[in-house]
Amino acid sequence: MQNNLLGYVAGNTYLHRMNAAIKLACFLLLTIASMITYDTRFLLLMMVFSMVLFVQAKIKYQQVKFVLHLVFIFSVLNLLFVYLFAPNYGVTLYHSQTVLLKGIGAYQLTSQQLFYEFNLLLKYFSTIPIALVFILTTNPSEFAASLNRLGISYRISYAFALALRYIPDIQEDFQQIKMAQQARGLELSQKARLMQRVRGSMQILLPLILTSFERIEVIAHAMELRRFGQKKRRTWYANKPIVASDLLALLICCLLLALSIALFYVNGGRFYNPFK
Repeated sequence: MQNNLLGYVAGNTYLHRMNAAIKLACFLLLTIASMITYDTRFLLLMMVFSMVLFVQAKIKYQQVKFVLHLVFIFSVLNLLFVYLFAPNYGVTLYHSQTVLLKGIGAYQLTSQQLFYEFNLLLKYFSTIPIALVFILTTNPSEFAASLNRLGISYRISYAFALALRYIPDIQEDFQQIKMAQQARGLELSQKARLMQRVRGSMQILLPLILTSFERIEVIAHAMELRRFGQKKRRTWYANKPIVASDLLALLICCLLLALSIALFYVNGGRFYNPFK
């Protein structure tokens, strides 16, 4: 079960050796660059770049299978609801209409709507791999130490580290509660219908939340007993210096963000319009 948990996995790739604070800055820059633009050319570039990072990190499919399935379901549902609630939004954005398939009333398939939803899909493929790379290659202790070295309070830095460490713990609790429910006769495996599994998973949320509160209380008491936060500074047993390759990676991410912003002036806004 441990292999299925989404959390830090030790490795020896460049992304594992990268300074954690610089990695966070790169993650934020790349995410912002992908989210603020609808230029298809730039989003394709970001998707390829994200996939290259994903492969370079040597992340196994088994480690992210559950998350990828959730992302796939969310993406399909989101694209479907976008069409249901705004079937001609793409026509409004690109100021033209090319009907591919006639429907009932406003529900007709147009090239503009397909192009808009394709851009939405590219955004998912551009940002999700980067987020997975950050989570699976970042040592929480090194991350906290790097943030503290940049001048952020060690209390805040430690909170970020605990959040990263808590991700696999929540997943493990979920799996344990799920197996306990199955032992009591609640079918939650792939043999059950989709809606039955959804309802069963919702029933797990309450005991999972209660378990999480209990664990938070235990951690808080343990930190208080060790006088955490009493001193203005603390030492770290895990810390990596910022090297030239980290600064180069940060520069590349800054350039990508600058390119994303420059496309606003090239396209006259956020949207690239090939239908002009």
